[in-house]
Amino acid sequence: MPSKAKRSILEPPAKFVYGKVLSLDAKVVEKCVPDKLLLILINALDKRASPKRIDSIIDKMEKYISAKLRASLLTIADEYVPDTVANSRKVSTVIAGVCKYIPDRIIPAESSEKWSNLKTKFSIPTLLIKEGKATPPGG
Repeated sequence: MPSKAKRSILEPPAKFVYGKVLSLDAKVVEKCVPDKLLLILINALDKRASPKRIDSIIDKMEKYISAKLRASLLTIADEYVPDTVANSRKVSTVIAGVCKYIPDRIIPAESSEKWSNLKTKFSIPTLLIKEGKATPPGG
């Protein structure tokens, strides 16, 4: 693992590269992916994502992805995703459509502020809980 000095030297180039790649991806999605396709895919996810399957995936995430790794991923998403990606209507729709199934309980306590920032940045709705089990919106 790099020392803090090495990490601080590497961070700006990494942030720059991630920003450029993600911005390009957002531009491609905005120009090439039709609204109708996004709507079909998000609706298909909502129809096919049964509460039992969602709970199973969440349980596996908790079991196999350490809290430290989850915290690191949230930090990267919060700090490295440029505003051009967050301002992409289509990319934000996809992120919100998938991330709405992530319950707050699997977010490490030290990352709750970053998760809150991401939920605001991408307009991620909160997963509905029914008797301790996940319930997809409209389900």
